[in-house]
Amino acid sequence: MAPKLQDYFPADEIVAIKGDLDRPISGLTMDSRRVVPGNLFFALPGLRTDGSGFIDEAINRGAVAVVTQKPVGLPHGRVTFIQVADARATLARVAQRYCRFPDRELEVVGVTGTNGKTTVTHLIKHLLNGDQRLGLIGTVNYDLGARTVPSYKTTPESLDLFGMLAQMRDAGCRQAVMEVSSHGIDQKRVLGLQFRAVVFTNLTRDHLDYHRTLDAYFEVKARLFAGGTGVRPQVAIINLDDPYGRRLAAKMPPEVRVTTFGEHPDADVRAESVGLEFKRSLFRLVWPGGSIMVESPLIGRYNVSNLLAALATCHALGRDLTVLLPKLRSFKSVAGRMEPIEEGQPFNVLVDYAHTDDALHNALGMLRAVTPGRLLVVFGCGGNRDRTKRPLMTRAVQELADFAWATADNPRSEPLARIFADMRQGVSVPETITFIDERRRAISLALDAARPGDCLLIAGKGHESYQEFADTVIPFDDRQVVRELIAVKRIKTE
Repeated sequence: MAPKLQDYFPADEIVAIKGDLDRPISGLTMDSRRVVPGNLFFALPGLRTDGSGFIDEAINRGAVAVVTQKPVGLPHGRVTFIQVADARATLARVAQRYCRFPDRELEVVGVTGTNGKTTVTHLIKHLLNGDQRLGLIGTVNYDLGARTVPSYKTTPESLDLFGMLAQMRDAGCRQAVMEVSSHGIDQKRVLGLQFRAVVFTNLTRDHLDYHRTLDAYFEVKARLFAGGTGVRPQVAIINLDDPYGRRLAAKMPPEVRVTTFGEHPDADVRAESVGLEFKRSLFRLVWPGGSIMVESPLIGRYNVSNLLAALATCHALGRDLTVLLPKLRSFKSVAGRMEPIEEGQPFNVLVDYAHTDDALHNALGMLRAVTPGRLLVVFGCGGNRDRTKRPLMTRAVQELADFAWATADNPRSEPLARIFADMRQGVSVPETITFIDERRRAISLALDAARPGDCLLIAGKGHESYQEFADTVIPFDDRQVVRELIAVKRIKTE
């Protein structure tokens, strides 16, 4: 039998109703353009637009019911109107019910933090992949068990999220690992989702255009660990090297089992005798079950932290680390995360997603220590985002790079001149930085300047295959652009 509205709306979640709940529905949607006959349409409030302005369009396309936060007006004869206190929260609850609670049949691991989420989720998936399929939701792609599709949002809207978890369950997955963004938490996209484990990587300055203050940003992250999303996790894995991680560990409720990681001597899973080289990282892994030397092709101290986060998660889930550790050598990198581009050039080129001052400082500091020649960098700052981090990003580059090309990232609808003006506030050595409007030209100039032994970091976009402008999105992949330019320059010199 077709599902009916009354199957998904308890009386205590309804503020007012006009119409019949004994009405079959064919599916759920929050986008009026995707309505098909029989759908239930959620008119969500938004930062830029309000879904209530699209109710008529949804009805004209065949919606038979509408959920809204606003008082219900004159009843539409063919449609049931349901007023709720919080449309986003209702969407999450209804989506979970409609998809038959897929999170209850999966061991779901959520990873949150400013930096490292993508690498940690891919590491956990790599380590836990065995006889059973394991799904993944994150910034680069969505692995749904039977198929993998490109990502459009780090943490999808709750309707899509529970739908993806249902696809994983139906494809035979028994585990899922996902990135959980602060926006995803604050906008109730993970409301009610049952996490077996949640991981905190770190917290640094980012998204302050949305959260306003670093403490507010932290408090949103902390909800995931203390039951603020509706369900407490069973296990929390927390970075003890990070000051916000220590603060989080100190406030955890006693019902949640905590496992800590880091180089901190009190960490449950920790790294000792760390050795950092250009092609690999070495350290002694110490955990309650023993200790062993670990070698990984992932480079940099922050990747040691990412490795510890993944290993601590596996340990907290009851896995035997001695069985899993041999898998680390076969994990090379994640797309756009310190990804090497090797086209026979006599210098190193790396593409990385670093787009905060802390991420740039970590990436350049690591490369500075292992680069025999000069350290060069191409970077930019996104438009319509936190303006206060722009001079800080420039300052980090000025402190650690020998020369930099500042250029467009994703300008969106913000004038590049204003973005550059903000960035210039961080310039301290003007002769070692130049501002180039076009990103492709900036990369080309950097490649021309690179000499044997140098290292060129192209930062900010990582795996992204597009560039966003005011009214358009154009194809642009830093990795592909580097390969094309190296090939062209080689032809010209032959």
